[in-house]
Amino acid sequence: MRGNSFRFGRRMAGAALAVAMALALQALPALAHPHVWVTASAALVFDQQGRVTAIRHRWLFDKAFSAYAVQGLDKNGDGKFSREELAGLTKENIDGLTEFGWFTNLKINGAKTTFSPPRDGAMDMVDGQIALSFLLPLEKPAAPGKALMLDISDPTYFVAFSLADGDGAITLEHAPAGCATSITRPRAPPPQTRNLTEDFFNALNQASDYGSQFANKVVVACP
Repeated sequence: MRGNSFRFGRRMAGAALAVAMALALQALPALAHPHVWVTASAALVFDQQGRVTAIRHRWLFDKAFSAYAVQGLDKNGDGKFSREELAGLTKENIDGLTEFGWFTNLKINGAKTTFSPPRDGAMDMVDGQIALSFLLPLEKPAAPGKALMLDISDPTYFVAFSLADGDGAITLEHAPAGCATSITRPRAPPPQTRNLTEDFFNALNQASDYGSQFANKVVVACP
């Protein structure tokens, strides 16, 4: 069983990526990796000095995972899930992402950036899919320089991240004039991936680079 992916809280009986996830997988059909699919979009937030200050994330989870995650959360029985009903799950998810670096790697001029704890976490249900949003501040605002690189991925490939379609997948908020964005979307897993065993994936950890070959890579160049 897996215990080294991001945590989605006790109430999910472990359906996502930590100790709780391992329990949930006992109740779900055996699946090849990945187990969870996320469609991501993000905004790089700049301040008035032209420095990057935060990343505003929005992640949309697949319908099967979403349905499992919200079991028992419709407290008023209206068949809908309000932000208030999802608030506890939101906090567990945001807190659980900490040890996995929020699946976010940001390098500016080749130097890896560190983050402060997330803010403004919220969950919504959109057409049967959980949407998790949060603001991830940089510990120190940084000028983008000539080579800002953003990578959203799970190195163990337990979770498959893909960027939303269209130019709106990555946006720049209050960026200096002339900044341009280039996106490289993950390629499809090779057929031989299907032959890899759970033992192979269980041996991976956050220091592994297996998932990087399927990562979303974003380059922002500013004058």
